[in-house]
Amino acid sequence: MTVPDFTENTPKDRWRKYVLAERRLLDGAQRAMESSALCHVLGELAAEHPVVAAYVPVGREPGSIEMLDAMAAAGSVVLLPSAHEPGPLRWARYAGRESLVKAPFGLLEPSGPTLDPDAVSECTLVLVPALAVDRSGNRLGRGAGFYDRTLDLCRPDAMLVAVVRESEVVDRLPAESHDRPVTHVLTAGGLVRLSTE
Repeated sequence: MTVPDFTENTPKDRWRKYVLAERRLLDGAQRAMESSALCHVLGELAAEHPVVAAYVPVGREPGSIEMLDAMAAAGSVVLLPSAHEPGPLRWARYAGRESLVKAPFGLLEPSGPTLDPDAVSECTLVLVPALAVDRSGNRLGRGAGFYDRTLDLCRPDAMLVAVVRESEVVDRLPAESHDRPVTHVLTAGGLVRLSTE
C-alpha cells in the first residue's frame, strides 16, 4: 500500500478511511485468489495447534469461511468471538457454517453456548482481524478495542497473527500504550514473524 504522506503520526481514523477505500477497489477474482491462498496456509498451520481462535471475515476483509473449515478439517477446535458488550471477547465453538447466526456489528458468530473471555488462553494460535499492520507488530483495528482488551488474556507463547493483504503491511503505524502488538502477520504470500521488541 503506497501512502507517501502517511506516517506514524497520521491519525488512526485517516489510516482506516484509506485502507477501507483501498479494499473497496479489490476485484472479486483477486479476493478469491487471496482467500484460497490463506485457506491453504491456515490448513497447514492449524495442524500444529489443537485449539485456535479465529473470526468470520466480513465485507472486504481478507479470508473467508473456508479458512475456518480448513482449520477444523486439520483437527483444530476453532473458537470464534462473540462481541456483544464492551470488554474482552467471549467465545463460541465453530460447528460449521450452518451454525453461524447474525450478531451485532454486522458479524456472524456460532449459535452454540458462549465461553468466558479466558477461553482464549487455551489457544496457541490467535487470528486477529486488522486493517493494517506494521513491521513492529502494531495493528490497526476498527477502533472498538475488543481485541486490545482480549489479547492480554492470551498465553505468553501464543502466536498472535494479524490477517491482512500484502499491501497492508506498512513500515510504521500509530500506536498507543494500550495497543497490544501481534507477533506474526499472515497474507496470501505466507506467514511472517514480526519484531515486537
